Amino acid sequence: MNSNAVIVEEPRKSKSLAMQLVEKMSLQIRAGQLKVGQKLPTEAEIMRNFGVSRTVVREAISHLQASFLVETRHGIGTFVLPQELSPSFRISAHQLGTLRDIIALLEFRISIETEAAALASQRRNSENLEELQNAMNAFKQAIAEGRDAVQADFLFHQEIARATQNKHFQELMHSLGTGAIPRARLENPLPVTPERLAYLRRVHEEHESIFNAIAAQDPEAARAAMRTHLSNSRDRLKKSESAVQ
Repeated sequence: MNSNAVIVEEPRKSKSLAMQLVEKMSLQIRAGQLKVGQKLPTEAEIMRNFGVSRTVVREAISHLQASFLVETRHGIGTFVLPQELSPSFRISAHQLGTLRDIIALLEFRISIETEAAALASQRRNSENLEELQNAMNAFKQAIAEGRDAVQADFLFHQEIARATQNKHFQELMHSLGTGAIPRARLENPLPVTPERLAYLRRVHEEHESIFNAIAAQDPEAARAAMRTHLSNSRDRLKKSESAVQ
């Protein structure tokens, strides 16, 4: 097998490991081995118990959050949720199979997240700002290491939803999961080309504009920055759609 084949297979293997971990932990929750309200083991313990990497654990926890099986309380830990909290509104993977599907999702997100950003600017607390900064730092580190930044991207938007202090925005972002990030659906995570890195740097700059407006408690600037950010993603996908027609 040549080196290129190894590179192509690696992300599939990683994703498979994450989904295997999701299945195992979901079974423990549904079987009552992990009870409602119980705190999950630490990342290090899960890594040791299941023989997986930190990246796999974090991806699995993200999927469990999106399925409303667990909830992460910042600075405390991740806890098992009651099963009846599973949301009625869901956008499943098969609904995001084409460029047109994802453009439609971005149109929906523009209408929701512009107002979420405005509310976040008015209601954010110091913990929200810290978590937003952490997400941006993780995004910047991914760029520096030549990696995609889907997880960090999603965490940034998820924290804005939390900063609204409105559970409905939070639940919506949970239900979307990392599938809300267009490149998570449409692009192979490897290789990260120079063009992709340039795009990621633009995204990071847009995140910084949103963060600065939220930190300054300027709802109009936050609303405008979020609309610009998501509209840019939508327009980029529309160009891609035109190119393949």
